[in-house]
Amino acid sequence: MTLRHFQIFLCVHDEGGMTRAAEKLHISQPSVSQAIRELEEHYGTRLFERLSKRLFLTAAGEELLQYARHIVGLVDRSESAMRDFAKGSPLRIGATLSVGESVFIPLLDRFRKSCGQRVFSYIHNTATLEKALLNDELDLALVEGKIHSPYLRETPFMADELVFLTAPDNPLPRTIADLAQLDFITREEGSGTREIFMRIMAEKGLTSNIIGTYNNSESIKQAVMAGFGVAVLSERVARQELASGKLVTFAIPGISFTRSFRIVCHINKYLTPAMERFMALCRNFDAES
Repeated sequence: MTLRHFQIFLCVHDEGGMTRAAEKLHISQPSVSQAIRELEEHYGTRLFERLSKRLFLTAAGEELLQYARHIVGLVDRSESAMRDFAKGSPLRIGATLSVGESVFIPLLDRFRKSCGQRVFSYIHNTATLEKALLNDELDLALVEGKIHSPYLRETPFMADELVFLTAPDNPLPRTIADLAQLDFITREEGSGTREIFMRIMAEKGLTSNIIGTYNNSESIKQAVMAGFGVAVLSERVARQELASGKLVTFAIPGISFTRSFRIVCHINKYLTPAMERFMALCRNFDAES
């Protein structure tokens, strides 16, 4: 098998068909079909099924997709690294909003000052970062939400606690039954913060009355301070508002939202020295702060 076989295989998948792949690659459709046929003959299994004039990956195709993506990505990265060697290729690091609003910038600042490595940084929710890692669009991601793909490796590096937040003039709930009477403002679907909140509430047999869904913690804090409802966010994210008295927290016996921030990368990812230095910095961040 050649690199070209994998590039054509990826293009057929990404473009959704051989005709569009041929147009994208500026080669003939028979050449695309031949490359896919050679791949299937080499591995002794079908990689695509044609249903209703559309191509779908088989289970074997899904498995090969992960390897092909990283084989091609590694070649692209090596070429980019060689071209940009004098300047230094950037390390591509993503973070969820909860990590981004608490420890991400201090981590990046400490990393930059310690080794001078250029970094491309990206903040989004856990689901989006997971997809970016699988597509080799990021080298590492710092997340708190659940990772679903078996092709990604997770390493915990920091404990985190979510807390109930409310306006200081609101009556404080005392029991689990009190929670059923509250209006909640939550993060969007795909957010790790929302995922753990919904899971714990469901485990306690509670249905949450959600009156607002925002894609950032700052808007949620503003809404809670205005008295719109209650939220569950990382204590790190709300530390300043809690210290100033703009927000207050309360505890409910039997409910805890403990989680960990984790470093995630693809299982087939080659760990460069820069990646290993950043991961070590993450693991030691609390001890050095």
